[in-house]
Order: sequence, then C-alpha cells, then structure tokens
Amino acid sequence: MAEEIFEQQDIYTLTDEEGNESQFELLASAEIDGVVYLALEPMDDNPDDSYVILKLVTDETGEEVLVTIDDDDEFDRIADMFEDEFMTVEYPADEE
Repeated sequence: MAEEIFEQQDIYTLTDEEGNESQFELLASAEIDGVVYLALEPMDDNPDDSYVILKLVTDETGEEVLVTIDDDDEFDRIADMFEDEFMTVEYPADEE
C-alpha cells in the first residue's frame, strides 16, 4: 500500500516550460507501486489552498525529475489518496 512521509520545510524550486521559477513547499510524499509522488504547495502570496501533485521519474540521462501526471485515472487515484491523508492530519488549534 502507500507509505506517507510528512516532512516540514522541504523547499523545491521548479522551472516551467517557459523558464519561470517558482518555489514550492513539500506537504507530503508517498511511494505507491514503486513510484514516488509529491504533494507541493506554492509559496507565492496566493491565498488559494491549492497544491500540485507531481511524479518523480528518471529521465533518459539518469537524472531524477518531477513531472506532471498525464493519466487521468492515475492522477485521480493519487489525488484521492493525498486528500484522504490530509483529512486525517490534526492541526494545532489557533490560540488568540
């Protein structure tokens, strides 16, 4: 099954096809059927609670790279797994 590892303050700088760099914080990672998936939250000032899910693959040069998940069924399965896991996380109560 899936083994989730929650880590804090892991920052990734990702570059899109146009060469724009953005920073993301690792929310969670999971290895499922030998494939590693990462849930990453953008570190910009956007108040949206969205995150992205990427897959770790080895390219033709042997370097590990993060790629989008093109298969809709695979994406839905992984997104559901992360959502289920995030729903079980207990966050500390805000003290005012």
